[in-house]
Amino acid sequence: MKPLHAQVDWESGVLSQGVKRVRRVSDMIGLYHDEAAEQQAVAEGDPIVYEYTTIELPEEANHVLFGTTTIFPGRVGSEYYMTKGHYHERRDTGEVYVCFSGQGRLVMETEAGQTEVLAMFPGSVAYVPPHWAHRVSNVGDDPLLFFAAFPGHAGHDYGTIAQVGFRLRVEEHGGEVLIVDNT
Repeated sequence: MKPLHAQVDWESGVLSQGVKRVRRVSDMIGLYHDEAAEQQAVAEGDPIVYEYTTIELPEEANHVLFGTTTIFPGRVGSEYYMTKGHYHERRDTGEVYVCFSGQGRLVMETEAGQTEVLAMFPGSVAYVPPHWAHRVSNVGDDPLLFFAAFPGHAGHDYGTIAQVGFRLRVEEHGGEVLIVDNT
């Protein structure tokens, strides 16, 4: 394999040479706490919640996979737009996020019940250690754009989150960002 070079479009968040994927509310049914609000959002146009662009590289231990994610501003019920969230299939792998623009919250948890929430803002760098599930919510009025990098063999386990959910959720109440216990 040869080295490669890519560029981030700061307006769209798209990474050149990458493959862009889109997640709509309908792709996230069951992940938001308010099921009626999910159904209403789908019926009213099924808005895009987030887009991500990845460079297709070998999913092997000796490679580093990377990409960009843009989460749009919005809410489903009182819950801010968010990524689906996942553990890595290889639980012993970590991930790094670098925030370029917007305001967000990185929600993390372990299967043993530990939780952490970190603020994301332009210039912030967050490290997701091995064994931590992670999800990002956009808590601002502008798109939240961040870069992610992780070991090529990490894999993504979305199924566990789809079954058990996250212990915490990020909501707006009276103009304030609140972290709410979901258990």
